[in-house]
Amino acid sequence: MNLSKVLSLVFFVVAIGLGYLLWKGVDDVVEDEKRIALTEAAIIEKLQMLRDAELAFQASNGRYAANWAELKNFIQNGQIWLVQRTETTKVLDYGAEEVTVEFDTLGSVPVIDSLFNERKYPDFNLDALVVVPGSGGKQFEFFADKVERNSYEISVFEIRDPAPINPDRRLNNNEKALKVGSRTDASTEGNWK
Repeated sequence: MNLSKVLSLVFFVVAIGLGYLLWKGVDDVVEDEKRIALTEAAIIEKLQMLRDAELAFQASNGRYAANWAELKNFIQNGQIWLVQRTETTKVLDYGAEEVTVEFDTLGSVPVIDSLFNERKYPDFNLDALVVVPGSGGKQFEFFADKVERNSYEISVFEIRDPAPINPDRRLNNNEKALKVGSRTDASTEGNWK
């Protein structure tokens, strides 16, 4: 066998090996991005569920739950009152309108049945609601307080992922970690939008 055929065969084998390594490297990155996207979607869903629970808690108590134990107790034992609002408009003799609003309490439903019913969340597990998906058991961080804005005291809350899996979200001490609410503003939005 002459030298050129041997070298051609060696270069061919090396090219195949390098091609495989290149493909494998790209495939690993794509798979990692898919895994991160799926995990973040699950985290966002839980943050939305926790936001709904916090808003119901605030409507019932005039403040937000400051920790998971308080919010969990509300989800298990709390009630959401059903209120009917009736508005009557009467035109007065001189053309102005007089509006009368009446509120009637019709009853209540348990928070867990209202917010987390089986139709909406068939696999709902209250104890797992606080666990961050893909974190190995870490829990969401809770914060609630009152802050002063323009001479008014407003309630604020923030629930955030303490250890993001996305490397971009870990920069600057987890500055971009997935969260809902704000420690300084009356926002109930999430930062994933």
